[in-house]
Parts: sequence; C-alpha cells; structure tokens
Amino acid sequence: MSNTGHIITQQKMPKLIVVAAFNRDDEGNLQPAFDPRQMQSEDAAVRLAKIIESEHAGVVAWSREANPAVGEYGEPTVLYRAGEVPDMD
Repeated sequence: MSNTGHIITQQKMPKLIVVAAFNRDDEGNLQPAFDPRQMQSEDAAVRLAKIIESEHAGVVAWSREANPAVGEYGEPTVLYRAGEVPDMD
C-alpha cells in the first residue's frame, strides 16, 4: 500500500506574519499601540518593526503556520523583538 495519498494531503500551511507594537499607559502597563499588522513576508515584517521600534515601548515581528479556516495554528516564531513586549501566548 502506498503512502502517496498521505503525502499529498500533508501540504504546508500558509504562514501568518504579524508586526505588533506596544506602549505604556498612564499606569505603566503595556498596551497595544495599534491592531497587529499582517505582513506579506518575514523580511517586510522585520523591516517595519525596525522602522517603528523607536516610536514605541516595544515591538515584535513574528510568524506562525496558520490555517484559520480550520482553526489550526503552529507555534509562534519571533523574527524580531525590541524593547518591552508582553509574553506571547
């Protein structure tokens, strides 16, 4: 019996690539500076994070394999981090 069918269905999930930035509120707590921005590539995410890092308390660019249609998400991988960033869940 061949395993070919299994290999065909084992397609690589698309990647979700995101940049998020954080600022401190009046009480000193980290708050999102804006809604996370989805990016087209990991390189673009890192470039944006480096551009905006001086404007925020912290910035992070990360990616994960994701198939939102079926609710499948891989572990996040940090591509770039600067400053103060909350722990990722």
